[in-house]
Amino acid sequence: MLTAQRIHPSDGPSNDYHLLPVTEKQLRYARAIAQHSALEIPVEAQRDRRVLSAWISAHRPASESRFDRYPSGKQVAFAERIARAKRRTVPPECFHDKSAMSAWIDRNR
Repeated sequence: MLTAQRIHPSDGPSNDYHLLPVTEKQLRYARAIAQHSALEIPVEAQRDRRVLSAWISAHRPASESRFDRYPSGKQVAFAERIARAKRRTVPPECFHDKSAMSAWIDRNR
């Protein structure tokens, strides 16, 4: 005769399959920010990539480079692909301002 085993909720499968584990590079960067700012990284942020990314964004030092406003390489490549497909040109000012590039992409998709 089979006896029923009691399964404790903590013994069962975890419900965190949707959580992406943090990357080593991400964790190193977060630790550098925490050490520089005398902060602690929350435990939940050390487990979930999205939570840690939000923590990094909230606590990273403000960069003051003149290139901060420039669009990313991926953004430029995407805009150029759209321009080729629609036989248009990307306005030159879009290459100097990421919000202008984003607006151009949204208008021309």
